[in-house]
Amino acid sequence: MRAAVSLALALALAAAPAQARPGSGALKFAQLGPDLPTPGETRLASGAPGPAYWQQRADYRIDVEVVDAERPRIVGRERITYANQSPHELTYLWLQLDQNRLRRDALGWLAETAPGFERFGYRELQRLLAMETFEGGVRLGPVLVDGKPAAHTVVHTMMRVDLPRPLAAGRSVQLDLSWEHDIVNAKVIWARGGYEQLDEQNRIYTIAQWYPRMAAYTDYQGWQHKQFLGRGEFTLELGDFDVRITVPADHVVAATGVLKNPEEVLDRAWRDRLTQAAKAKSPVLIITRPEAEARAAAAPATGKKTWRFQATNVRDFAFASSRAFLWDAMAAGRALAMSYYPPQAEPLWRRFSTQAVAHTLEVYGRMTFEYPYPVAISVNGPIGGMEYPMISFNGPRAEDDGTYYDRAGEGKRWKYSKYGLISVVIHEVGHNWFPMIINSDERQWSWMDEGLNTFVQFVAEQEWEAEYPSWRGHPRNIVDYMKSTEQVPIMTNSESILQFGNNAYAKPATALNILRETILGREAFDFAFRTYAQRWRFRHPEPADLFRTLEDASGVDLDWFWRGWFYTTDHVDQALVGVRAYELDTRNPAIEKPKAKAEREETYVSVTREREAKRQADGFVPRLNRFPDLKDFYDDYDPDAVTAKDRADFEKFLAELEPEERAALETQRHFFVLDFENRGGLVMPIILRLTYEGGEREVVRLPAEIWKQDADRVSKLFVTRQPIVRVELDPFFEIADADVSNNQWPREPVKTRFQLFKEKRVPNAMQDAAAAEKQAAEDAAKAAAPPSAAPPSAAPASAAPASAP
Repeated sequence: MRAAVSLALALALAAAPAQARPGSGALKFAQLGPDLPTPGETRLASGAPGPAYWQQRADYRIDVEVVDAERPRIVGRERITYANQSPHELTYLWLQLDQNRLRRDALGWLAETAPGFERFGYRELQRLLAMETFEGGVRLGPVLVDGKPAAHTVVHTMMRVDLPRPLAAGRSVQLDLSWEHDIVNAKVIWARGGYEQLDEQNRIYTIAQWYPRMAAYTDYQGWQHKQFLGRGEFTLELGDFDVRITVPADHVVAATGVLKNPEEVLDRAWRDRLTQAAKAKSPVLIITRPEAEARAAAAPATGKKTWRFQATNVRDFAFASSRAFLWDAMAAGRALAMSYYPPQAEPLWRRFSTQAVAHTLEVYGRMTFEYPYPVAISVNGPIGGMEYPMISFNGPRAEDDGTYYDRAGEGKRWKYSKYGLISVVIHEVGHNWFPMIINSDERQWSWMDEGLNTFVQFVAEQEWEAEYPSWRGHPRNIVDYMKSTEQVPIMTNSESILQFGNNAYAKPATALNILRETILGREAFDFAFRTYAQRWRFRHPEPADLFRTLEDASGVDLDWFWRGWFYTTDHVDQALVGVRAYELDTRNPAIEKPKAKAEREETYVSVTREREAKRQADGFVPRLNRFPDLKDFYDDYDPDAVTAKDRADFEKFLAELEPEERAALETQRHFFVLDFENRGGLVMPIILRLTYEGGEREVVRLPAEIWKQDADRVSKLFVTRQPIVRVELDPFFEIADADVSNNQWPREPVKTRFQLFKEKRVPNAMQDAAAAEKQAAEDAAKAAAPPSAAPPSAAPASAAPASAP
């Protein structure tokens, strides 16, 4: 079938959807403004901090001891200098007591729901049994405000300190506290810090959330004192730390900040090697494996040493301590990249850990801003992956025999894999940017640090080696999650998220990767993302600040993107549902009538006509041929013949055309209309690869705005010089399309594989009994046989050599 298509009709086809549903795109492209906090002088509509922006500050001076006993514990005292830089008067302060999460009456513990017993493991049972006896929680001493006792109230994992007099804007106050708490065995009871028992006399301590910390007081929240239930992490104020850590004399300590007394705690050889490492382009061993093994094998020291660290402009402080550590380091820009690990981890860590630290500083520095701290540390211990300023705890290590997997999956274990280590080091060190410096509210929005960090982690992984097996970032890897029903929007509080890893890590990371690769392009995205990072370094950003900054710096309206990816659970499922070929009618009878005849003959086919034609070929004569008198005018009339009237009408038609109209009529083009449906609900660009009759290919990218009027179905006109013979929708798997079976024209078969199944034969009870009887007889025979004599040439290893004749 042909249709006459004028230029005006072609333009109309380009603009209008095939089956218009006016207004269905309005909600998808509604502006986010009414849903975001109203901007002002504190936070601007551009997404930048305003001239009235403020945040609080907390400086810490802490003395702490790790009591390495049968019941290990932390004993400490601290002075907090809290500066009220807000315009508000404060009558009380809130502090975080994170260790109270490990009390048996903790909200997080009591709020745990029943596990799935189809995968109820030994470790889960061990954790439940250990919690019956572990005495978790902070044991507080007196609380002083400016040197005087102050009333205070503990509310689960938070503590309110009532001030004797209001703290005015621009003024400071000093809090003095003493406390202690037991240290959890983190290999048994899951925690973000704790110890690992390496052997009878050696432990690794990874100490985090260990001291009373100031809660954040912000312009957008007031006091952020949502309880720590275990998942929603931390919201903290920046400040300076001066920390003295007392440990057994043979321990080595890694910590946030710079070691201020190396002459007192480090061997001379270690200090010399550190000087060498500060200029090295590859890791230099500070403590070698023989040295670490000798310390670990020796009797534990009876004395103590105090290590002093200072850190400037950080929001937290963590440390690790062990006498079993190897230690290596190398230069990484202006910083020193370092790793601490036991001999068991050496096969993986010696090769990969510190290099991964240095690689992270390089890539993240380019994507955001240069790393501002003097050290970046990776520590192996009981924690799978956890981050703090300048230091991270990372779990993967080699198997006991020194071997390891390349990657996780198909029965391979992540904690014994090469890429498991590289990825977790990149991720946890990357957290120095998100949220340690770009200081977002983790307690409320997990995705603002985990999602953004996982995105830059993906970029760093791809720059580590070609075809790096990233778990998160590639659009096709998020499809199963996005089409699942067990999910909530990204913009959900941390404690209420379903499928936490997919929601807070993978989906926002994939969204940003699509924004970079497909919607904005790398240059525009990288500039906007870097602008966000630099605007909010050492400040408290909110989601609106990210959304507004990326639009402000890119010059692109992205409200539809944020709404679809972050505020809904829609998924991407675009379908190519129709391909229509239009041919321009030239109105020339000498051209159009032969075409019409050929098209009619092509479509004028039926099984009956085929069979009647065969009968005539076999000798059957139709009645008309047997009775010539039945023939009339129409039997010799050819409706497809070009008549004089046809020619005259055509010439008259041409004479009435303007020159530009006549030129348009002679255009040698092909017109194709492609029909698309949005079956997943999430509007996205339409990406096509067109193949033409001559074999040439063309990639066409239609913006998401094509769905602005009708978000369910649209059509697009393509005017081409050659006929289109193949169409592929999302050919590079860029948009996380959930169903690719409807993404091609002509359609392709859905390919898969299967294996032949052979039923396993299970022995019956009689066969089991006979096998057991046979085995028992063999065991009895072996036990009754006399011990075999050693070969004459074999002598005990301790035997003295034979004397000379």
